Amino acid sequence: MTSTDQFDAIVVGGGPSGSTTAGLLAKRGARVLLLERERFPREHVGESLLPASLPILEELGVRQAVEDAGFLKKYGATMVWGKSPDPWSWYFEETNRTYPHAYQVVRAEFDEILLRHASRLGVDVREEHRVRDVLREGDRVSGVSFEDAEGVFSEAFARVIVDASGQHALLATALDLRRWDDSFRNLAVYGYFRGAERLSKPDENNILVEAHRDGWCWTIPLHDGRSSVGVVVDAENARERIERGDLVTFFNEHIANAPYTAALVANATLEGDIQAVRDWSYVAESFVGDGYVLAGDAACFIDPLFSSGVHLAMNAGVLASAYVMTLLEDEELAVESRPVYERLYLQQYEHFRELAKLFYSSNRTADSYFWEARRLQPEAFDLPARTAFIKAVAGQPAAGYERVVIDRAEAPEQFVAAVRESEIEVSDRQKVAEANRNAVATAVPLIAKNVELVIEPVLESGMFVRSYVIRSPKRPVGTAVSPIVAAALALADGNRSVMEIIERLSTEHEIQLGEVAPVIASSFEILYIDGVIEELMTT
Repeated sequence: MTSTDQFDAIVVGGGPSGSTTAGLLAKRGARVLLLERERFPREHVGESLLPASLPILEELGVRQAVEDAGFLKKYGATMVWGKSPDPWSWYFEETNRTYPHAYQVVRAEFDEILLRHASRLGVDVREEHRVRDVLREGDRVSGVSFEDAEGVFSEAFARVIVDASGQHALLATALDLRRWDDSFRNLAVYGYFRGAERLSKPDENNILVEAHRDGWCWTIPLHDGRSSVGVVVDAENARERIERGDLVTFFNEHIANAPYTAALVANATLEGDIQAVRDWSYVAESFVGDGYVLAGDAACFIDPLFSSGVHLAMNAGVLASAYVMTLLEDEELAVESRPVYERLYLQQYEHFRELAKLFYSSNRTADSYFWEARRLQPEAFDLPARTAFIKAVAGQPAAGYERVVIDRAEAPEQFVAAVRESEIEVSDRQKVAEANRNAVATAVPLIAKNVELVIEPVLESGMFVRSYVIRSPKRPVGTAVSPIVAAALALADGNRSVMEIIERLSTEHEIQLGEVAPVIASSFEILYIDGVIEELMTT
């Protein structure tokens, strides 16, 4: 047994979450050890990305390398889902003009690009190093013991251990943190085909998602001439069938039930073996604690319907690196940041979770145990978990996936009514704000009930910093505002006009009236439309 030097952080796992965390930490000067049990490149399922990951690739400085790899650009998705048995498509540019495409990647290549880039940034990357145990000092996680390819055991210690070990969930398992989600007890069976047909233009690079009687299928075209093809089915029923028979036969039977998928692979050749992976969703009870932070699939895993896995993993890398850098600079602030880290992470996780539940509930093309077991009953819409989706779109018109559900699927009436109500409310507020724009100086603002202004950590430039935050039931994560806007909100008590607030702030903060007036006026207008200001009527 040998002992290594002390590190600022030890990252367990070299997938997208681990490489992103380690790379960003190294860019900011931290001393990082990354332990990966396999030798890259290695195969991995999960080839379809989302545009939200592209800014992270840019922050890492690896966007061009991904572009140069020649991966197919993914402009949207094509689905056989909902009320109609015919395919329909949606496109990222409908809601994201800045990043109108993502990529369909070969994960062996994509993951290696990220890992090698982390090494170039200064991360001590050690492949074929398997972590065997978590080391503790009292209740604090302090290090890990690991074994290299030659069987030599070593120990390493750090201020914080980042568990990015994927579904192995090293720390979540060791600390008994993982909780399974009964909403998605699925199992995925997949393989790779060469020579599969592509969808017709302009959808030739789209992922095809096709619902059928006993689940759904995906087909993802790849730049190397292969296509990733998989079926998602009920885990319990599938396990019994797989144990009784041949996996390939099971796979082919389900593909045959999906006519559009079957047509794409009819003349294609299967390469390699068919694989089966448990696809149950789960979430850790705690994402961060004394000496550790969980990131990527080690923290939570959600149904793959919306190709959210890599994005959630890389986003977790951004959050985890910010937490670690905060810990290295200010331990007290890091402790304050723990619940914020979890809220920011869970906000996106819950968004995709509720979207998946909504889509499963909205499919009416098949009647079977699979679909009936996953349809939401009306009473489910009174549960707190259901509110996560509405919170995610509160204060703005429904767009993207949620708009597709309303237009193409048979969404539960309670959901459609809630979104429509949200749209009408925002539209009405916009009309009022526009009508009063020229007279906003004489308007008397009143902060809405259940809205509070607090000081708490927010993510800013790769660190957590204390800031003023607007909190409300619609904003569990909170919205950061500048000190001058916070000061204006504190004066919005229904007794002062906007101009009176502006004049007071100008005097107290020694800011020219001409500088502060347009900032406060436009801020009140936006906050009124967003529901933070309850009234903005002229006197």
